[in-house]
Amino acid sequence: MDERDWSRLVFLSVLWGGTFFFTSVALRELPPLTLVCLRLSIATLILLPVLWINRVRFPVGIAGWWPYVVMALINNVIPFSLLVMGQTYIPGGTAAVVNATTPVFTVLVASAFGEEKLILRRVAGVLLGLCGVIILKGAEFDINSRQSIGIVLCLGATICFGFSALWAKRKLAGSPPIASATFQLLSGSLMMFVLASIFDRPWQLQMPGLITWLAILGIASLSTALAFILFFQIITRSGASNVMLVTLLVPVSAILLGYFVLGERIEAREIVGALVIASALLVIDGRVFRVFGRSGLN
Repeated sequence: MDERDWSRLVFLSVLWGGTFFFTSVALRELPPLTLVCLRLSIATLILLPVLWINRVRFPVGIAGWWPYVVMALINNVIPFSLLVMGQTYIPGGTAAVVNATTPVFTVLVASAFGEEKLILRRVAGVLLGLCGVIILKGAEFDINSRQSIGIVLCLGATICFGFSALWAKRKLAGSPPIASATFQLLSGSLMMFVLASIFDRPWQLQMPGLITWLAILGIASLSTALAFILFFQIITRSGASNVMLVTLLVPVSAILLGYFVLGERIEAREIVGALVIASALLVIDGRVFRVFGRSGLN
């Protein structure tokens, strides 16, 4: 990766870290399902002109749409809803740290379905990542506590992301990146419209204020539409393994945004948990062993 790609990676971490920041702001006036519906719908409207400029055709029939519908369900609808609901119980920074365990579950899912061999280095990384989540949770293990509920919801989202990575590799490998992004967002926005209409009845809600609308536009345009485009640019130039490093930076961006803008507290336990999870990702990635010439764990 050259300097431009590292700059893109840092910028992408700020965009995705902003997801948790914008969500914390918007949740003050909007219920979770309505917020996710607006996020996906506005992002779709932003990406549709990009799709038209690139002259990408829409899928035809059920067989053409099915891969994108499933991808939308396990990569947008379920995990986004769980993350937003989780943030009604825990701060955005904590949710971002839990979300950083996504590569851990991606490795487990890929190994379970025979996509990747579960080598010693990855086993060690998975165990270290789970230790980080335990540290993040703290000494209080009351499953009924608000923090426990929030962490469990966010962990459910990371598991969904693990399955979505497997689905994308098997079913969307030949699809152009802009098509995969737009068609899954379009499918997800339609599903979220139905869910929000049933459970939230947004037409009965009070009209949100200006700050909330700015947060909605931020999460849709910056943290979703622009982030997807930037994400696929990095993949094209530097590969998927390099872009995964962004998960190390997202919690830092989210925690700092929450601290400086929203006044959320940062506890020492959260810092230690974040460092342990970051260490787990470095172990799974393997770069740290190659640097020190310890190839025996690869």
